[in-house]
Amino acid sequence: MEILLAFVIGGLYAAGLYMLMRRSIVKLIIGLALLSQAANLLVFTLGRVVRGRPPLIPADADILIGPFADPVPQALILTAIVIGFGVHAFTIVLVKRAYQTVGTDDLDDMRNTDLNP
Repeated sequence: MEILLAFVIGGLYAAGLYMLMRRSIVKLIIGLALLSQAANLLVFTLGRVVRGRPPLIPADADILIGPFADPVPQALILTAIVIGFGVHAFTIVLVKRAYQTVGTDDLDDMRNTDLNP
């Protein structure tokens, strides 16, 4: 399972970096989204994937008996998803406003911020 996730994470990082190098600002936003999802999957994979073993201590035991799923990476990923959603929403609104002002989504054309009336 971890091998498959490693290939998926590598593919997401590669696709995200490829999209970041494009000239369109829309593709830049898509690249940022892919990178954030790849980082979330990386944290999830590093937290060790364990199926069917919740981190609960049985009533007749004093300590937790392994293997069990670690809840901390899952909580970190959930927080990262919520924060990432807010950042992406802000970025989309900012890009929409920049497109309305400049009239293009090409990053090379956006370097000239002087508007000629």
